[in-house]
Order: sequence, then C-alpha cells, then structure tokens
Amino acid sequence: MESKDVQWVGGYPFLAYQPDVYAPDEMKKRSHEYLSLLQKRRSIREFSDEPVSIEIIHNCILAASSAPSGANKQPYTFCVVADPMMKAQIREAAEKEEYESYTHRMSEEWLADLKAFQTDWHKPFLEIAPYIIVVFKKAYDLTEDGTKKNNYYVAESVGLACGFLLAALHYSGLSALTHTPSPMNFLTALLKRPENERPFLLIPVGHASPDARVPDQSRKKLEEILVQY
Repeated sequence: MESKDVQWVGGYPFLAYQPDVYAPDEMKKRSHEYLSLLQKRRSIREFSDEPVSIEIIHNCILAASSAPSGANKQPYTFCVVADPMMKAQIREAAEKEEYESYTHRMSEEWLADLKAFQTDWHKPFLEIAPYIIVVFKKAYDLTEDGTKKNNYYVAESVGLACGFLLAALHYSGLSALTHTPSPMNFLTALLKRPENERPFLLIPVGHASPDARVPDQSRKKLEEILVQY
C-alpha cells in the first residue's frame, strides 16, 4: 500500500496538498471550456425513459460529496429512486401539493413570473425520468445510541453539494430538473427517512426527450452579477 505523507498538527493528521498546476494560457482555455459546457445546461421537464447506468449516478453523487461542507460534516443523504411504484407515489403526492400551490398558495406575482415557463401542477416527468434523486439535509447527526451531534452551515453545505451534483450530471451528458414541491414533508414519510433528515431538493434525472423544449431565455450578463473591487 502506498504510504501517505502525513504530518500531525495539534494531534490531527494533515496531508500534503498538491493540486494540478497549469500555465496561464491553459488556465484561461480550461475556464472558457468549462464556461461553454455549463452555459449549455438547462432545466428540462420533458424526459425520455431511456435507461441510464446507475454507475453514472453513483459517480455524480460522489462528485457532489466532494463539495465543501461545514467542518466536513457532509450533512446530506442522496436517495436515488428508480422503482416505478415509488416514483408513482412521489408523483401523486407532489401533484397534490403542487395543485394546492398553483390554486391557493402562490401569489399573483409568482404565478405571473411562472407563465414564461408554462408550468402547472401536472408533473409527469416524475414517473418518466429513469431516476429521481431526493436530497435530504441532516439538521443534525445521530450516533448509533441516538446521541445528537451538531452539524454546521447545513443549508449552505447541502446547496453547494447540489450545485456540484448538477454540474456532474450535465458533464456526464444527462439532463436534470430542480423540483421543490412545497411542502415536501411527504418525501420523509414515503422514503422512511429518520427524524434528523429534512427534504431539500427533488431532482429528476435522465436524458431529454427528443422533442424537449426550453424557454427562450438568457442568463444575466457579467456586469449584472459582478461587483469588482
């Protein structure tokens, strides 16, 4: 087994860090390539039922877990749902909440903002996409004896991991949607998650349908999102 260059600091092991180093021109090239790749990412609602290797999903989740997290607690659980019956149950419960949101909960301004996307409470993609990844945030950890252990910056940590996940899925050639039926407590019951986990995001994943369409919208320009000092 290869030995590690371990140095003990304050009673804890530290490893030498040797990141990949590139020449300035290569760095610019790589940044442009990555920008070009991610600018092609779009949220879709029209999925194909074409099968996807579970190994790809596992690799993308491992990539998500490489995101920074508070005190390296990695306070999340990724539930991958492929079972058709469970996907149908998730759809039924999600559509029930979405119907209430579209007909009673959402403000007129919110509904007006959604018109450009032509969405409604019907969510057939929850059954069509080969996988649903349900992300849970861990408000705290539980030891085997039931002792509670604190987690830190939970929302920020889970949000970063989800961003890494979406980028990894897109890089792998898959399409995804960030779906947040509100409230999402039904996911805790359906997936039988423990008391310390809260549903954070529901992500259908798969290939886009051949006739998929997305709104003709653009992202903000650099000067609209950047303040440089």
